[in-house]
Amino acid sequence: MELELAVFGVAAVLIIVAVAAIAPKLGVAAPILLVLVGIGVGYLPGVPDFEFPPELILTIVLPPILYSAAVNVPLADFRRNLRSITGLSVLLVIISAFGSGLLLYALLPDLNLAAAIALGAVISPPDAVAATAVGKRLGLPPRLVTVLEGEGLVNDATALVMLRSAIAATAGALSFWGAVGDFVLAVTLAVVLGAVVGAVTVYVRSKLDSAVLTTAISFTVPFLAYVPTEEVGGSGVLAVVVAGLITGHASASRFSPQDRISERTNWRTAQLLLENGVFLLMGFELAALIESVDGDADGIGLLHAVGIGLLATIALVVIRVLFVIPLVLMLRREQRRAELVAPRVEQFLKRVTAPGLASTRPRLVDRAKRASADIAFYRDEGLGWRGGAVLAWSGMRGVVTLAAAQSLPADFPYRPQLVLIAFTVAIVTLVVQGGTLPLLIRKLGVTGTDADADARELASLADEVFDVARESLANPELRRADGGAYDAELLEQVQAVASRMSRLLSKPVDLDEDAQDTHVQRRELTRILLDNAQLALLDARSSGSYSSRTIEQAQHRLDAEALRFGGA
Repeated sequence: MELELAVFGVAAVLIIVAVAAIAPKLGVAAPILLVLVGIGVGYLPGVPDFEFPPELILTIVLPPILYSAAVNVPLADFRRNLRSITGLSVLLVIISAFGSGLLLYALLPDLNLAAAIALGAVISPPDAVAATAVGKRLGLPPRLVTVLEGEGLVNDATALVMLRSAIAATAGALSFWGAVGDFVLAVTLAVVLGAVVGAVTVYVRSKLDSAVLTTAISFTVPFLAYVPTEEVGGSGVLAVVVAGLITGHASASRFSPQDRISERTNWRTAQLLLENGVFLLMGFELAALIESVDGDADGIGLLHAVGIGLLATIALVVIRVLFVIPLVLMLRREQRRAELVAPRVEQFLKRVTAPGLASTRPRLVDRAKRASADIAFYRDEGLGWRGGAVLAWSGMRGVVTLAAAQSLPADFPYRPQLVLIAFTVAIVTLVVQGGTLPLLIRKLGVTGTDADADARELASLADEVFDVARESLANPELRRADGGAYDAELLEQVQAVASRMSRLLSKPVDLDEDAQDTHVQRRELTRILLDNAQLALLDARSSGSYSSRTIEQAQHRLDAEALRFGGA
């Protein structure tokens, strides 16, 4: 059995990598292909039956997936879209759980209301993986992508807390107000413990000088947040999200560049394997699930269960569309209000940034700048009806639906059928909605930001950043660590380097052709130089003329330079 699991794991990784490489060329999101591949593999002759314990998905797989997504969501964007994210991830999940639960209660006569709402909670939270994969590839507006990502981060917590309360209610252990209190307590504990874990681990990691050690600690953060929070009755997945948001926000100021690069690469790899592995597993387990439903003589039939799953899917789509309509109206009203308020905010900002006041009230200046930036965001990045249509159609189910359905108690009535209903909802939404989402985006003409505007904004940011940096070098009180003065000629050289770095960072759109060609030639020559240096280093390694530790040090430094210039 252990050998079969090892073979299965190796094959799964190879399939995930192959599909992830092929999917963009086919214009299809990788999760959709993986589900289809999993279904095909599950029906191959000689493939052994394999059931992955659902508690491992919720405890081992889900926390790292949520953490790796949360650390990459800018906290400022999350804050600016908090109302939209909260509405979709809390209110919509609750409405969807009760709406679909009432439908299931009417269709399954032996299912009590609490059990029906439990299944409604299972099928309510959308998974943003497929939607954001399509959105980023096709260039959706950044605000729409942020809302989808934020919804995918938080809605799992809402659904799992509802599932826990509904299961307790089926045993008569929880009243309605008890469920409300349990929900509030779970959220409060999650926010507090997640914030503590995020702040403490950031502090500890900032004191380490090794990127390997800081990355190793980062692998424990999701579980440090999840396990204790679950043990005290909180929402572990929400605690993971809070810890991830805090870590991602603090990384720019508390971690070294090497730490950030190392963590980003490692977590992207983990996210790729875990997320896509669950979609592959979803398709693979479908064959065994269908057999269990066929073999259940006391339950409803296979086609009946699939039919109920299709009805539940339609109900969920309708509920989401009806919810998005007032959400878009609210966002459009927010945009109009921002347009009216923007001039007054700009005038206030000019007053507080005047030379006399700015130096005496720095906190007021910071708040005024933040308020001005927020108003500009709401004014310039509104969400229209076309974006709302994309948001309404981005309701694909995935990881949590798969794991939570299989975690239903064994004594639940119609348990095999309920799991199949949840799988039907997940697969149909993923294949149908996920498969048609690119076409919808193209037909509606929804596009992201303007490339020229982004380039101008980047150039402006580069000028601002390096102007401050050059001013620090021009400070007459600048001294070395030993108190001595810096060499004036070296200071001029570094000032020139700063100007060149500013141009390289911004890549302004108004570079003349000769300057652009010179820049390209310099990079090409540098790459040739570094590539040939790498070949010479390989020859030196083979000859054995130098010690391995010296070769390793040279390789690390050469790799760092190659990374800067795009060398092989």
